[in-house]
Amino acid sequence: MRSLCLRGKVFSGEGEGTKFIKLQWVKNQIKEKLGFTPYPGTLNIRLSQDNVKLKEALTDVKGIEIWPSAGFCRGKLLKAYLMGNVECAVVVPEVAGYPEDIIEIIASTNLREKLHLADGDIVDFKIML
Repeated sequence: MRSLCLRGKVFSGEGEGTKFIKLQWVKNQIKEKLGFTPYPGTLNIRLSQDNVKLKEALTDVKGIEIWPSAGFCRGKLLKAYLMGNVECAVVVPEVAGYPEDIIEIIASTNLREKLHLADGDIVDFKIML
């Protein structure tokens, strides 16, 4: 299976990912399509300019569709592994103006706690294509 390896810095977001992940229809689809109930929040990663160019390849990847309720944007999920072996998924929102240097990662557990991460820490992750 093909994969894309990226690296970036952990940073604190504004809580929008948490609001999204807490929506019942989102939780249900993640559970159904990925097999886990997501922790109510995302790990925010800011990519370097080199990695932003690599991320552009994700535009053409089919991924796992998230079908929105009325008033919400579409998105897709891509299975991934954080720091070598922590199973997770990358959320790719299909919304105009979404920052190209940001990646949001979800998992069944709080990734900051599990991996002892703080803002500014560098993380590697592999996205399955």
